[in-house]
Amino acid sequence: MSKKPPRRTAERILEVTLDLFNRFGEPNVSTTLISAELGISPGNLYYHYPAKDELINALYARYEQSLTEILMASDDVKNVEDAWFFMHTLFERIWHHRFFYRDLSDLLSKNRRLETQFQLMMRQKTRAIRAMLDAMGRAGTLRLDARELDTTANCMVVVLTYWLNFEFVRDPRKALEPEHAEKALMRGAAHVLNLLAPYMERAHREHLLHLTSAYNQPN
Repeated sequence: MSKKPPRRTAERILEVTLDLFNRFGEPNVSTTLISAELGISPGNLYYHYPAKDELINALYARYEQSLTEILMASDDVKNVEDAWFFMHTLFERIWHHRFFYRDLSDLLSKNRRLETQFQLMMRQKTRAIRAMLDAMGRAGTLRLDARELDTTANCMVVVLTYWLNFEFVRDPRKALEPEHAEKALMRGAAHVLNLLAPYMERAHREHLLHLTSAYNQPN
């Protein structure tokens, strides 16, 4: 059996950097730490990524691509089950790149490219959530007044964007550790979707509350 070819160094650098950023926070991870974790020289790291911002931007490009693929499915959401799956999938992508959200203010204040790209992504998220609400309305799952549509979509995006910060503030030592991921994701998905409960017919609302009831309260 032939051996698998070794992963390219640039790929390994991104994987290790993402893990370190997620574990310790981007401001607490230096390029020296990254190169030491990889067992390569700082010069080898700089050859592939001449500055820390280059690493951040490369990781964001990956994240943006994966999130965009999910958001494109928003107008296929018709019912409560679809919405639960869609929202949980979104939170899984966010969790996999959670340092962007935990360190968001710091990152945007010092990286102009990321600032611009993140603003575009926020608008894309809002359009996708609105498309989901439209689709659920057409399917009869929701009864949303047109005047409430934008406000509701914006509120859902706010919770999507800042949920992990909320989890972190509640329990800074444990909240963003991998062993707590599943419950954090489920709580986030539940709280976003519960914003829609007042606009659902009784049967749909009861189904939503049944799905989310276990995650509506903090640990």
